[in-house]
Amino acid sequence: MGTLRRMPPKAIKRRIGEVVGVCRLGDYHKTIIGKLSKGFRQRVGIAQAILHEPEVLVLDEPTIGIDPIQVVEPRSLIEELGRSQTVVLSSHILPEVSMICQRVLIINEGRIVAEDTPSNLAAGLQGVDRLMVEVGGPVAEVLPALRKVNGVSDVTHRPAGRREASVDPGRELYTVQVIQGQDSRDAISRAIVSGGWSLLSMQSVGMSLEEIFLKL
Repeated sequence: MGTLRRMPPKAIKRRIGEVVGVCRLGDYHKTIIGKLSKGFRQRVGIAQAILHEPEVLVLDEPTIGIDPIQVVEPRSLIEELGRSQTVVLSSHILPEVSMICQRVLIINEGRIVAEDTPSNLAAGLQGVDRLMVEVGGPVAEVLPALRKVNGVSDVTHRPAGRREASVDPGRELYTVQVIQGQDSRDAISRAIVSGGWSLLSMQSVGMSLEEIFLKL
């Protein structure tokens, strides 16, 4: 690959050592590429791509077809590379984009329809803030009480899965939508406590990248 990039022989020798270290390929330095696992072959592909020290690195679906255990290494490698150079990652695996990328461009039918950080995209499209609230109490009473809280625009009950229900039938999850910019957490807490129920957890939940993508 170095020869194809017209790199001088001395530069190739220097960079092979550096790249093998960066991509953590030292244990497989003498292994035939075709005998490596898919995850390690992807690492070799990245090593080939960075050998000539490009200013911009374009990666198209770099983790496709890799099992969940092997995918951790290429993902951490891409994040590491992104600290020292520009990395453009093209992918349909949206949870991975959320984990790796600092900036997202969404393309629909060849046109850029959005460009921002994942959190800013979520805030701009959502129009409301969302809270995931876990309450110990009967759904028939908790649900209307939460809907009456000032600043709350909607509440939906998320039924517990079979395993969750068998562990603790009194724990119920609710998605509470709050008017954007209004902090209703204290009012929600008071409504739950005054009803005689247990507030088990409350956390802010943004739109997932899948939701953003589908909405756009």
